[in-house]
Amino acid sequence: MIFIMLLLLFLTSCVSGTFVVNVTQTSYQAEENQNITLEWTFSTRTDTSLRSISTLCQMFTDGRSYFLFHLHQGIESPESQDPEFAGRVQWDKDVLTEGRLTLHVSRLRTNDSGFYECDILVRSYGSNSRRCWLNVTAATHWNKLETPNVRRNNPETPNTGRRGRIGLYLAFALVSILLALCGYVLLNFKRQAASEEVSDSASGPTEAL
Repeated sequence: MIFIMLLLLFLTSCVSGTFVVNVTQTSYQAEENQNITLEWTFSTRTDTSLRSISTLCQMFTDGRSYFLFHLHQGIESPESQDPEFAGRVQWDKDVLTEGRLTLHVSRLRTNDSGFYECDILVRSYGSNSRRCWLNVTAATHWNKLETPNVRRNNPETPNTGRRGRIGLYLAFALVSILLALCGYVLLNFKRQAASEEVSDSASGPTEAL
């Protein structure tokens, strides 16, 4: 089946001058365990039917190739799919005749990184291909858990609320001490003044005699 598909693509290459295939993005970035949608667009005519469309999509990495998706005359051929992608690739049937090939790849793995190429054939119209790059990195959930622990266990982290309350208490205590000291000085001053008045009044009559 795959050999027949490749043969058809080769035989129709002579009429592919007006048949154009593009990718909506030339590169994709994702993390493992995420899902992603890869999309190709291609030329269509008003009379394009699902049975007139065939496509063969492969992933190339480290000198190897994997069959990702195979559609023959509008019918999917899951038996052609490489085991690494079994059950992880879905496609949108409704938009294919509109000139859009969308592949949804789920549960990404780091070894899914590579070039993804789709050869698209529209019978009696032409064939062409285009590729894009997908880079899948390891999940970095650890750094989301590290920040709270660092804040909780770091003794140098300032506790602004507690320090603010301590400063307020110290200010109140200092004001209270200053008020008490002023009161004490004023009280002594009044006592001294009263003592001098008593002394003056007692010495006054003696001098008159």
